[in-house]
Amino acid sequence: MASQTSRKPEFGETWVYESIISALPGLDLSQPVAIAIQLAVFEVGILALAAYYGLWNAAIAGTAAVFVAAVGSAEMLRISTLTRAVPVPESYRRLLFGSSVEVVLAVLAYIALITHLFVFDPASGGTPLVERLFGPEPPVLVVYLTLLVLWDVCYRIGTNWWASVTALWRSARFRFEPETARAFQRADLETVAFGLLQLLLVPFITDFPVLLATIVAHVAAVTTVCGLSVVLLQVRMPST
Repeated sequence: MASQTSRKPEFGETWVYESIISALPGLDLSQPVAIAIQLAVFEVGILALAAYYGLWNAAIAGTAAVFVAAVGSAEMLRISTLTRAVPVPESYRRLLFGSSVEVVLAVLAYIALITHLFVFDPASGGTPLVERLFGPEPPVLVVYLTLLVLWDVCYRIGTNWWASVTALWRSARFRFEPETARAFQRADLETVAFGLLQLLLVPFITDFPVLLATIVAHVAAVTTVCGLSVVLLQVRMPST
């Protein structure tokens, strides 16, 4: 275990988010500092544009999305830390960190969201969400920052789903000693918390049933899958 936790994880053994942080040239940022910078940059941008264009209602929704992304980053790092703190099957490590499937899931979620916002929503009648937040002629810079923040949120959603799926596969495929199983259970509960965090976005989409149903179904699925993983870890744990 010591050799596994003493060395710094290499590329292919980390989330894409972690790889980006560690690859920034000339910078060696600690995890809390990187998350603080992420939160500060996005929030300053939101408040500055809200003040300039008078979009304070939109700033509340934007702040909630930035908070979800920032705390989601902390949850991702927490999950990866718990996972690496114990002996991990190599196949599980490669699947979780090295496959980059979370990026694929994030791209699919992001494309679906953009399609909903700019195609489905305007065609469904009523005031589209974009127009409700930014008015009939949204400022270009506001739209740019919004899309950037939404990508951040979608990446966390993709990572959340992939962490839960791989957790269930790991728990069904392998048997672990009690200490390792308990560490994985904690990681799975963090994954559930990661999903529940995203419910902070619900108050802003209550009038948009497709978005509402999607986020609620996602959180319910993550909770169910991780709950099964926790149960499997418990029942398959060797008796002491």
